[in-house]
Amino acid sequence: MMAGGPAPADARPSLICLVDTEEEFDWSAPFDRASTGVEHMRAIGPLQAIFESWGIRPTYAITYPIAAQPAGVEALRPLVASGRALVGAHLHPWVNPPDVEEVCERNSFPGNLPAALEREKLVNLTDRIEAGIGARPVIYKAGRYGAGPNTFAILEELGYTVDTSPAPPFDYSARHGPDYSRRGVRPEWVGPGRTVLSIPGTGALVGRFPNLGLYRAATDRPLSTLRTGAILARLGIVECLKLSPEGHNAREMQRLVAWLHLRGERLFLMTLHSPSVVPGHTPYVRSPEQLQAFLKSIDDFLRFFMTELDGRPTDPLAVRAAEIARRSAGPTA
Repeated sequence: MMAGGPAPADARPSLICLVDTEEEFDWSAPFDRASTGVEHMRAIGPLQAIFESWGIRPTYAITYPIAAQPAGVEALRPLVASGRALVGAHLHPWVNPPDVEEVCERNSFPGNLPAALEREKLVNLTDRIEAGIGARPVIYKAGRYGAGPNTFAILEELGYTVDTSPAPPFDYSARHGPDYSRRGVRPEWVGPGRTVLSIPGTGALVGRFPNLGLYRAATDRPLSTLRTGAILARLGIVECLKLSPEGHNAREMQRLVAWLHLRGERLFLMTLHSPSVVPGHTPYVRSPEQLQAFLKSIDDFLRFFMTELDGRPTDPLAVRAAEIARRSAGPTA
């Protein structure tokens, strides 16, 4: 169920910043239960400083290794305790007890697990976060965006109130994951009792002809080998953009948000991965120079959003509270 209709044209845009706060692992290698390093969290300060400089309270959605090791706990507990950040849960099944399932790509999407196992893993993660960080999380993001048929019922049962798993317009079904290619960017009430507000990450097909069929034809084989998708993007016909400094520069993020803003969207969610704050852990930041460019792209985009677009910061819990107020008020005359 859609949370709300189009915002008034003069409504100020709002921005959520969410960090997939996770262990360090080789994204090109098979999933490995032993890949649990979190030392990059000792370098989270510059990123947090950028958020704070723009009045943003980020959400750190954290995996089990982050919540269970000193580097993660020492970095985040003071931020959450002081109200400078929110904490959420980010379920990576392969490093989250109990370790009973086969480690494979299909099972890396938590929503593919049997309901009882998905629930048990999330219970363990929730309890570990509360013990380590000192706050019980109510915000959730499925690892690899992998919400499944049982996820929202489990979230409701465990007291979660916000989900941030969807990643439109991406389709992960070829890798056994969910298909968000037709999911819009507006929040929706989900779960058996419709008590969980699902807020997707911001992404869209943009251009003069943002057609899903055309984009898929251009980016699937055999046309993908001809770089047809890149050609269409350069011509301004269709391209896929995501509100993330990973793989997108500030100009591309601005173009995405401006395109959606023109079409009536007023809520945006930026995402990134915590290991990107140290060179060498993600494909997006391989050198000190790339790290500086990465941090600058975040700051440049936030400057655009807060000044040129007259935006304001928000967070998942504030968005849910506003949606509840709107739902309680009922239709306006």
